[in-house]
Amino acid sequence: MNLRKIIISLIGILLIVGASFGKKYLAKGKEAPKPTESKLVTKVYAQTVKNGATPISISTSGNLKAKHRVELFAEVQGIFEDTGRDFLPGEQYKKGATLIRINSQEHSANMRAQKSALYNQLVMFLPDLKLDYPSAFQKWKDYINNFDVQKTLQAFPEADSEQEKLFIAGKNIHTSYYNIKNMEERLGKYAIYAPYYGILTESLVRKGALIRAGQKLGEFISPGIFELEVTVSPNFADLLKIGKSVVLRDVEKTKTWTGKVSRVNGIVDPSSQTFKVFIQVKGKDLKEGMYLEADVPAQAEENSFEVDRKLLVENNKLFTIQDGQLKLQKVQAIHFKETTAIIKGLADGTQILSKAVPGAFNGMKVAILETSN
Repeated sequence: MNLRKIIISLIGILLIVGASFGKKYLAKGKEAPKPTESKLVTKVYAQTVKNGATPISISTSGNLKAKHRVELFAEVQGIFEDTGRDFLPGEQYKKGATLIRINSQEHSANMRAQKSALYNQLVMFLPDLKLDYPSAFQKWKDYINNFDVQKTLQAFPEADSEQEKLFIAGKNIHTSYYNIKNMEERLGKYAIYAPYYGILTESLVRKGALIRAGQKLGEFISPGIFELEVTVSPNFADLLKIGKSVVLRDVEKTKTWTGKVSRVNGIVDPSSQTFKVFIQVKGKDLKEGMYLEADVPAQAEENSFEVDRKLLVENNKLFTIQDGQLKLQKVQAIHFKETTAIIKGLADGTQILSKAVPGAFNGMKVAILETSN
């Protein structure tokens, strides 16, 4: 019996020892294999950095407006008369041609009546003038003889003495004279003439309509010279000078024109934090209201390099190629264009990607397919 217990105890001990060795063996078999170094190499296109003076241009856009434009307003009241031309948008007028004529018969009749009244005053004061100032009589008589109510009122003769001047002033003829001159000036407002060759772009009245003083009648422009109003960041306020050439393009980028900076507004818009630049341009196919894009040259940034914006990581890092690997290096982005960026911080001769690599990471092994300068 004692022998049997001893054998069972030995077997139990052996089972425990065997289980322990088996567990260690199984655990050893489950250990992960040591990673083997990846030999995958990505082929890339590269370019060599060559720093220099990179020109910076400001890309902006706006709508063309005629530099010479007139908003037509009536200063008098009357019926819009026929001028022999249709007062409609698109009508072209030569310089000095009649744009609008308002009936002035009533005003002309009142003016003639005022001139007749003045003529009577002059005739009545002539005898007194002959008695008191006989030396002045002849010049006033000649003035009255040449007086015509149908013609423009001529200036009164000059007085030869202070006494003669006071005598004439006492007859109250100067008040009548200036009232008539005011009516003559107003008569000229019944017709509006083209200040230059141009096109009517807006018409708000028709022939036969009653026109009232202060009423807007239309708009007239010269199609020869236009201005493009664009907004620019204040960072370039000191760099934009009057006379700088600007390349303008249409939306389809099929036509280009060359304009010049004509005016720069010195006030910054508080809402947009931009200021306005006016570019003057003239040329074929330009029309009022056209939408144009402009490249305004601002400055040349020394010791800089231009790259594709797609190559930038977080707008301030760039992958360089060193010893067959990609290395992420910090750079300084000076200016962003539509598709490119101007950067600083890379030494001459540094190799960088020329085309973006999907999934690129720091330390990626690469092989250069082609290098561009």
